[in-house]
Amino acid sequence: MANRKLGRTSSQRKAMLRDLTTDLIINETIVTTEARAKEVRRTFEKMVTLGKKGDLASRRAAETYVRKEVAINNFDEEREVFPTATQKLFNDIAKRYEGRNGGYTRILKVEPRRGDAAPMAIIELV
Repeated sequence: MANRKLGRTSSQRKAMLRDLTTDLIINETIVTTEARAKEVRRTFEKMVTLGKKGDLASRRAAETYVRKEVAINNFDEEREVFPTATQKLFNDIAKRYEGRNGGYTRILKVEPRRGDAAPMAIIELV
């Protein structure tokens, strides 16, 4: 089996991983369950590898996966430029990890979720 099912259909699972990957690009840290964090790590590292290549084909491949959301953290008031998550991936995150050959994220285990005691984790950029 290629990846975890996470109790969802394939279309729901793909949408959830796209959302979590986009949120990780924008916020650089998210809190989720351990299983989801381990799956998001796989997709995020593929996106960073595309960002490090930087060519047009890589940019188009990343655009098909990453959601078209505005990265508010990099808002420039003077020019009123709203960079997207893909622009942040290629301009900031890929340049940050240019000399690194993988291992772009860190998963820290935290206390279980209160409602159902699911194992939780924080996934963040290194």
